[in-house]
Amino acid sequence: MTFNPLEQRGIPLDRQVRSWRELDVAPIDPDATDPYTRCRVITMNGIEVEAILFSHQLARHTADPEIKRSLAEVRYVEAQQQKAVNWLLPGVSSVLETTIAYEQVAVDLTAWIARMEPDPYLRQAYEFGVLEDFDHLYRYANLYEMIEHRKAESIVDGLTEVMPGRPTRMHHRHPYDNVRDPYDRTRVDPLSKLHALTVMSAEQQTMNFYMNTGPTYMEPIARQLYQEIGLIEEEHVTHYESLVDPGETWWEQLVNHEYNECYLYYSFMEQESHPKVKALWELHLNMELEHLRIACDLMRRHDGREPEEVLAPQLPNVLTFEPNKAYLRELLATQIDLTTLGAGYVREAHERFEEMQRRLNDGERPPSDRVMDQHRQVFGRDYRLETEGPHPVASERA
Repeated sequence: MTFNPLEQRGIPLDRQVRSWRELDVAPIDPDATDPYTRCRVITMNGIEVEAILFSHQLARHTADPEIKRSLAEVRYVEAQQQKAVNWLLPGVSSVLETTIAYEQVAVDLTAWIARMEPDPYLRQAYEFGVLEDFDHLYRYANLYEMIEHRKAESIVDGLTEVMPGRPTRMHHRHPYDNVRDPYDRTRVDPLSKLHALTVMSAEQQTMNFYMNTGPTYMEPIARQLYQEIGLIEEEHVTHYESLVDPGETWWEQLVNHEYNECYLYYSFMEQESHPKVKALWELHLNMELEHLRIACDLMRRHDGREPEEVLAPQLPNVLTFEPNKAYLRELLATQIDLTTLGAGYVREAHERFEEMQRRLNDGERPPSDRVMDQHRQVFGRDYRLETEGPHPVASERA
């Protein structure tokens, strides 16, 4: 069954503000809930945060008070949506447990999008990034076992493998080499726009999360690992945001944001197993349909174009959280040694990359290596969970 958000009417905006009682959502039980429910929660929090930040930026770039007021009214509801979504996360989970869930999102969301991406250059960008998130999950798993004496497997529940990816120390590149070529907004598949916006938003939220939670730990190695991976998340945001065509007008970007929210809420509503969370996705979808209608009116008024010129005529197949083990193992076997050079990818370390490595490490091992050293000292081994045969790369990459 096809679903075209442009043909649907949602809840009128003047009926969307919720009371404190309505916003006081019950958090999910991490021990009794599908881990992918938590992944959907984390994803939608990132999507809502991006919607709010984008709306603020647009408001700062217009002198028209009518536009500012219209954006502010929708933005307040978006802020309520963000609170309702993010407050689904269980307070009983530690920061590190939530971190591992964030990395599960990064792995399985990016892998699925890479599999579905129709543009080869964009697909390569997602394949490159996901192998780095895969290794971040592994490094945090080692830290988790040291600090909280539990296995990350208890969080990802076997849906996502926990084993080395592209070594984290190899993710530090010169900023020049984090900038990709953008898609052409006039020729690209509308689905590609949704993919780029989704991954950028998710990585941006991960970057924000690590920036704020990293220094809350007392253990030096934890503080250092969050600092290192937090810097890599900044690289990832640069990597993904540069895929978006800078020629898109403010209004084109606005309708893309609202359309993408409709797409994701619809997708998650279709696959959600938790009844109360499913009901929230449905409620927010019906709110977003009205936000999209308002954005389309603004585009017609201020851009002189019809939204149908830039949006897909109907929603694509639902974005799905599912295991990507075989796909990731194939990428590990074929792309683990890639790095970037300019807007492309190479297999050999180059002068700019090596100079960046020298400046950062200054003769010392980075935190992502030292967390492995400390884990071996405590347990006499790495944390390595192999559920489907040996690691496709034989050499040890600590």
